[in-house]
Order: sequence, then structure tokens, then C-alpha cells
Amino acid sequence: MEPLLITIIVLALVFDYINGFHDAANAIATIVSTKVLTPFQAVLWAAVFNFVAFFIFTDHAVANTISKTVHPEFITLPVILAGLLAAITWNLLTWWYGIPSSSSHTLIGGFAGAAIAHAFEIMDGFALGDVVERDRILKIVAFILVAPLLGMAVSIGITLVTLVTSTWYRITLIILGAIGIWIFFGDLQVNKMEENLSKYWKVDELAHAAEMDPAYMPAYNAAKAKLEQAAPLLAMYGKMNSERLAAHIQKNVDPEVDVKKLGKALARADNFWLRAGLMGMALAFILTYIYVEQVKTPNAFSMARMFKRLQLLSSAAFSIGHGGNDAQKVMGIISAALISGGVIHDFKEMPSWVPLACYAAIGLGTLSGGWKIVKTMGTRITKVTPLEGVCAESAGALTLYMTEQMGIPVSTTHTITGCIIGVGTTKRASAVRWGVTVRLLWAWIITIPVSALMAMFAYWVLGLFGLH
Repeated sequence: MEPLLITIIVLALVFDYINGFHDAANAIATIVSTKVLTPFQAVLWAAVFNFVAFFIFTDHAVANTISKTVHPEFITLPVILAGLLAAITWNLLTWWYGIPSSSSHTLIGGFAGAAIAHAFEIMDGFALGDVVERDRILKIVAFILVAPLLGMAVSIGITLVTLVTSTWYRITLIILGAIGIWIFFGDLQVNKMEENLSKYWKVDELAHAAEMDPAYMPAYNAAKAKLEQAAPLLAMYGKMNSERLAAHIQKNVDPEVDVKKLGKALARADNFWLRAGLMGMALAFILTYIYVEQVKTPNAFSMARMFKRLQLLSSAAFSIGHGGNDAQKVMGIISAALISGGVIHDFKEMPSWVPLACYAAIGLGTLSGGWKIVKTMGTRITKVTPLEGVCAESAGALTLYMTEQMGIPVSTTHTITGCIIGVGTTKRASAVRWGVTVRLLWAWIITIPVSALMAMFAYWVLGLFGLH
């Protein structure tokens, strides 16, 4: 590999490390502020579960989204380098001033900004949609508001269920919620399988090619027809393994299908262990409630201790979501660099060391902590009790799992902030310090444009040194 590519990979992992300690507060703020764990114990706990995500999220849908936010013809090594330099600078600045900004949106803004600067250099005129994937960018921008609102709604729902006085009524609501989650994530699995099948037949690539050259239209129509024929078979996934499903597709849809290759693509969409983990978490809550409230005689001390123990579970779940969401963003950038450097030709060829290195880097970063932001997240937005910490972290984990399954890069910072606001509003609206919240919102809004401008400047500076 050429020196510039190696430099980019190293800087990307540095960014991942910074992301870890910048966002450590998201996973540990409530557990530290409620004194369930000491700061060191909390970051160690979060770092371990950041890395556990490596074994759970294997489809890398978020990484794929990040790597394709910019059109391939505008992705060069200097573009990626400029984007990384801007993202690292903005992350360090916001960390220094204790502002919980989004590392995700910093990286996206930097990547897009550098690509736009490159387009100015090589083209006389262009539209924004010529450089970046407008639909992907708009979806990411929309989730600046959607993710915290979704987290807030989920946290309010979980809090209200937790506050139900009847143990059996509360348990019934948890069981109904768990059934709904199982069905919903099953639908997300089928959607991901369909996406992976679409990638296997290169439906989107052929659609883009057909727009440029009508000669590709027959190939596009044939691939689209195969996808439509195969869609009903995907519902059978739960009854057979992925290779058997691929064999059915070969038999009924496309005789030229490589069963082993397609089987692997379909298997990456499998979220069984994620669903099983969520069901296990629901079961742990149910058994804890039964033991503390029915087997034992409940009192204020035992209830407080119960929620402190449950907070260990909820913070672990959120840390898995944090690792699974944020590590993938750097995986996307490294993959784009490897493609641009000619090491690989497609995202699907991403070497196995890339996810391993990214999850390790974010775990080590989390282990380093980010105490300035812990103070903002854990105490300044609203005072958080162990009960509220459990509800906020559980809601945050569920929201991150949902968005990861949909392949949408969201900010863990935005998500957990929305969840903390949600639990605060269940007490009373005045329990939330709205002045702090509004300032955080402004930080979120300006992150992408500021990062883009910084990346443009970084790209110009690199040009002065003859790097493009």
C-alpha cells in the first residue's frame, strides 16, 4: 500500500479512537451520575461491550451507507484525508469545550465537504447531487432530529411502563412489547435480506448505468424482475438456513446463482442473536421484578438497588449499540480509501482486519473516557435517577439497534440526549433544562456544515503541499 493510503488508515483509526472517548459519555453518563459504577469501572464496562458489538453486527449496513455518501468518481485519497483531518479537528474542539456533538455527522460533513472542494477543482460547474448521494445525505440530516425524537418517544414509553404500580400488569406490557419488537426486527431482517439480494444482482448499479446509457436498460429490467420473483421466498428464511434459501432462489428464480456466495450475503442480514439478546433483556427485567416485588417484600432500598443492577444491563446494551453504530462509520471511510487506492474493488471485499481494528480502536477510545461531556450529559440536561437511567439507556439501545438494522448512520449523542430528555419530561417539563438542550441542538445543526467548510479548507491546504 502506498504511504498516503497507510496515513489515511492510521488517521481513520485515530478518529475512531477519538470518537470512543468523545462519545464515552453517551454510554456511561447516567451510570456514573447515579453512582452505580465509578468512572473507571464505567468506561471499562462500556469499552468491553463496544467490542462485543463486533460479534453481533456483521452486515455492516451503516459502513456501506457511509462509504457511498459521495459518488465514486469524486472519492480520492486526498479527499478522504482532508475529510478526516476536519473531522478529527472538530471532534477535539467539541470535546475540549464539553459539547456533545456528533462524531458521525462530523465525519459525514468532512467527507462531503472535501469531495465538493475536489469537484470545484476539476469541474467548471456542477450540482450538489452530482457529487454526493443526495438521498443518503438527506436521510442522515433528517435523523439529526428524528433519532433524538424517536429516542425520546421510546424512553417515555419505557418509563411509563416502568412506573406502572401493578407488577403483573407491568410484566404483561413488557411481554407484549417484546413480541412487537421480535416481529418488527424480523421485518427489518427480511428488508436487509432484500437489500443484500439487490446488491448481489447489482440492481442499483444497473439502474444508475441505465440512466447514463439506455443500453443497460434490459440488464436492469432483468435484475429487477429477479428481485421481485425472489422477494416472496425471503419470508421462508426463518424456516431454513441461508444456503438452503439461496438454493431455492437458484432453483426458482436464477439458475446462475452462486449458492455459497448468495448464502453468505443473505446470512449477513440475520439478526437472530440481536433479537434473542433483546428478548433476554426483557426476561431479565421480568424475573427481577418478580423476585424483588413478589418473592421479596419490596421497600425503597431494595427497589433502588434493583434499578442500579438493571442499569448495568441497560448500559451494556447501549454500549453494544454505540460500538455497532459508530465503529462502522470508520469502516466505511477505510473501505472507501481501500477502493480509491486500488486495494479492493468493492465494499463487499472489505478485509476482515478492518472491522476488527475499528471495533478495537473505539473500545480503547471509550476506555480513555471523556469526562467533560459526562458532566453535561449526566447532570446538566436533567437529574437522572437509577430508574430513569435504566429507561434512557434501554430506549437508546433499542433506537440504535433499529437504525443500525435500517443502515442509517445516526448520532449516539443525539439519541441518548433525546432519551434523557424523554425520561425528564415524564416527571414534569420543567425538570429538563431546556436552555442547555437548545444549545446542544444548535451544536448538532452546525456540525455538518462547519465540518464541510473545515474539510474544504483542509483540501486547499493539502493542495499547497502538492498532495492533489
